[in-house]
Amino acid sequence: MAQTESKAPQGEDRVLTIPNAMSLFRLLLIPVIVWLYKIRHQYKSAAAVLLLSGVTDILDGWVARRFNMVSNIGKILDPVADKLTQGVLLFSIMSEHSGMLLLALVLIAKETLMIVTGLKVVKKTGKPYSAKWHGKAATCLLDFTVIIHVLWRTIPGWLSYILIGVCAGFMIYSLVQYCLQNQKICAQPKT
Repeated sequence: MAQTESKAPQGEDRVLTIPNAMSLFRLLLIPVIVWLYKIRHQYKSAAAVLLLSGVTDILDGWVARRFNMVSNIGKILDPVADKLTQGVLLFSIMSEHSGMLLLALVLIAKETLMIVTGLKVVKKTGKPYSAKWHGKAATCLLDFTVIIHVLWRTIPGWLSYILIGVCAGFMIYSLVQYCLQNQKICAQPKT
């Protein structure tokens, strides 16, 4: 009687990895940040937890690449954790900083277009692509802008709008770069 071997997922099909656990951890931090900011009004604590979330975002990518733990689920889970954190925070502080509406609208437009073009890439290639430097930079800039607004409750309006404008501009730049990349991938003949 022949025995069949049960093989654990290898390579990019792995689910249980340290980077994926860090992305899941970031998802679990979202309600903590909102609770600290909106309910407890502990702005420094909310900013500290947001900073922790940002550090784990940087670390999960580094660990994934450095220790060969890149996975297809991680390529999806990481940006989902980023965008949910950013979206929830933008909507949480929008009532106090009206300029955040612009960032929220740019984020929604950017992510909608990226989902549409990203799905076309997955359909064509059978796999999601990792985030690029400009996407990570846009995430860091958005996190920085939000942290400044969380900590500096009386930020001058002109400075707030400059930060928001620079952040929105870079997010749009990143969107254009992703759309060009995805269009190029989709235009390649199937092999």
